[in-house]
Amino acid sequence: MSQIPMTVQGAEQLRAELNELKSVKRPAVIQAIAEAREHGDLKENAEYHAAREQQGFIEGRIQDIEAKLSNAQIIDVTKLPNSGKVIFGCTVTILNLDTDEEVTYRIVGDDEADIKNNLISVNSPIARGLIGKSADDVANITTPKGVVEFEITKVQYL
Repeated sequence: MSQIPMTVQGAEQLRAELNELKSVKRPAVIQAIAEAREHGDLKENAEYHAAREQQGFIEGRIQDIEAKLSNAQIIDVTKLPNSGKVIFGCTVTILNLDTDEEVTYRIVGDDEADIKNNLISVNSPIARGLIGKSADDVANITTPKGVVEFEITKVQYL
């Protein structure tokens, strides 16, 4: 399986979720299954079936997180020399040349992406158009609205 790029913060969030699933949610669902079994006939026991379904979801998520962490390539941009180029994990400020709107994004892995918090996936069209460019470069990025010109105003390795 190929390596999955991930920031240090993204890996920490996945480890925290994994710990929560294993130490809190898994024991709680096991307890719920045990209590539902005590109620008798399992064929018509909605609580039992709901708890088993929840258990399946939790176990699937645990396997998913463990697989991602085992294949993760954790990249800490704060330890890299700032060459001024846009790379995975950096924070980049871009100016839309059509609207003069300035926005700052952090380029992160797929699992960490959250547009509401200005975290964009390295595989998004904007990130792909910015990777490898430097401050003051202009990037032509194809968006659903058409091709948009962005000027890179600042590149930070935070």
